[in-house]
Amino acid sequence: MTLEEMEAIVMSFPGAEKGISYGRPSYKVNGKFFTRLRHEDESLVLLEVSYDEREMLMEAEPQTFHITPHYKDYPSVLARMASLHPGSLRNFLDRRWRKIAPKKLVKERDAAEAKLASPQ
Repeated sequence: MTLEEMEAIVMSFPGAEKGISYGRPSYKVNGKFFTRLRHEDESLVLLEVSYDEREMLMEAEPQTFHITPHYKDYPSVLARMASLHPGSLRNFLDRRWRKIAPKKLVKERDAAEAKLASPQ
């Protein structure tokens, strides 16, 4: 996935705002950390990932998912942007977004998606 593809996915979430952290793109929703791109290894920091899920991901796709000592005590995983599937990124971000977005935005987005999914 390219930087442009990643950013398009991140910014597609209502309320997403771009900033800079450690000289690299960083994103917030509702003033809270959403994700960021690490300069050390071009990996995205993904939150709301249980320790068990993280272990499974790192075992199943070690070329994509990894962790550093800094993140080992957080429910998170690092994902190398180059090999991360766009659908997977969207799913990880959706989980985080639902936790930090204002409830009104979550309801509005769910209603819009339900309307699109229902037969006309």
